[in-house]
Amino acid sequence: MTRTLIGVDVGGSKTAAGVSDGDQVIARADGPGAALRPGRALASAATVAEVVRQALARAGRLSGDILLVGAAGAGREPERDELRKALRAENVAERVVVTTDIDIALAAAFADGPGIVVSAGTGSVAVGRDRSGRQHRIGGYGWQMGDEGSGYAIGRAALGAVSRAADGRSPRTALTERVLSATRSEDVDALVRWAAGASPAEVAALAPPVLETAAAGDVLAQGIADYAARELSQLAICLVPMMEIDPPVGVAITGGLLGADTSLRRRVLVRLTEEPGLQPIETPVDPVLGALRLAAAT
Repeated sequence: MTRTLIGVDVGGSKTAAGVSDGDQVIARADGPGAALRPGRALASAATVAEVVRQALARAGRLSGDILLVGAAGAGREPERDELRKALRAENVAERVVVTTDIDIALAAAFADGPGIVVSAGTGSVAVGRDRSGRQHRIGGYGWQMGDEGSGYAIGRAALGAVSRAADGRSPRTALTERVLSATRSEDVDALVRWAAGASPAEVAALAPPVLETAAAGDVLAQGIADYAARELSQLAICLVPMMEIDPPVGVAITGGLLGADTSLRRRVLVRLTEEPGLQPIETPVDPVLGALRLAAAT
């Protein structure tokens, strides 16, 4: 009997769901981010369930047999268990499996084989799987302790560049106008008030205009973009010695900041290509397909 499989990729800025009949994807749907936070599983589950219902409706289904969710913020079992329970209560599938967004990215890029995935969205992290099947993780410490090269880090760096330019401590930059516009701030004083109450996701939302400003030639924005690319490539470089794996090591990059044809993706790929022993994969990763692949194996 054909099973209805549902795979979901949950990030900080976007939730993507796909429905499969076991052979091919028959429907997809996208919605807002629902990254898991301690004590916020009900809110995440409500968003995931809404996106899943949209995908099911497009597939002509009322529910699925297996729902496999790969969620940012689901690195610890207590959070995964909380989200599983909340999703079961939504009654969108007979069985619910919760894992991390990196797990489904690994499955999408390498099936069950070895390789490294570098992910950058609101946060950043890299996970590698060696030839024995063991996983190794580097980065992913959150916006207060790490997340170098992430959307938050880029947005925070841009805010710093604007404040220094306002004081005359650094050259004037086109980032000032772009950041004021993106935050709907009339002036730098209004931006200070905005930043004081901004969430990590709101700061991370500044990354796309920062990268666009870099592409337009602004020197300070280019410096921020180059630093982000260096930090993200270092995640993969520093992960290799921890793994039992023979070179060249495949490296896939994914996440909201590293999607197809983004300027940061191109910068990271260039850096990885220059590193001996690494083999960057230029094909974009589709984490929803990875979730469906894991669901089929469940």
